[in-house]
Amino acid sequence: MKKLSIIIPVFNEAETIQKILRFIAVLPLHWEKEVIVVDDGSTDGTSEILEKLNQEAQSFIYVKHSKNFGKGRAIRTGLQYVTGNAVIIQDADLEYDPFDYQKLLAEFEKGNKVVYGSRNLDTKTERGYFFYFLGGRLITAICNLLYRSHLTDINTGYKLFDAALLKNLNLEKDGFEFCEEVTAKILKKGIPIKEVSINYYPRSFQEGKKIKIKDGLKAIETLLIYHFGKKEL
Repeated sequence: MKKLSIIIPVFNEAETIQKILRFIAVLPLHWEKEVIVVDDGSTDGTSEILEKLNQEAQSFIYVKHSKNFGKGRAIRTGLQYVTGNAVIIQDADLEYDPFDYQKLLAEFEKGNKVVYGSRNLDTKTERGYFFYFLGGRLITAICNLLYRSHLTDINTGYKLFDAALLKNLNLEKDGFEFCEEVTAKILKKGIPIKEVSINYYPRSFQEGKKIKIKDGLKAIETLLIYHFGKKEL
């Protein structure tokens, strides 16, 4: 049986981490599941919850950072523990629905090495904050212009990769700009990215949304750097 490695980068998600782990545990898949939770220096009680859950059930691999380094670093840490055939990134904030794994895996099984779950393929999908939606579309448009791609949502939280491919990308970005780095490196290798429509349930700042305007600027900078500056990918 093929194995799906699920990397969950976590920072201050005490309200949602148990729910997302429960969802994944009961998720009906024809793949074996390997769950890797990386606590990126949480200070709100998330660490204590994860430690207790891990001691009680040991149903996931638990790794803890000494401080908050960023989503990209947490994903790189999780990648060190991956033993599966494919890797999916799962945010811990419940904005994305694990039942959509099937859609991404179906395309992976057709031979696509990289599959993104897009929030913009279906006009009925919720958009969240309007400026976030516009910012995401702008960043995606810049990516398409620089890398001659036709993507609709490079900042989606659902990205599925061939495990060997992801491990060999020499990832280095620590923050949310992981999305731009991994997309740029894949496209520069000439590997197509397949998109499928997914569900999306945006949360508010009050509920813990963390991305800021500066993250958008870093995202654009990253696309430019890997297009014009970085030669060895």
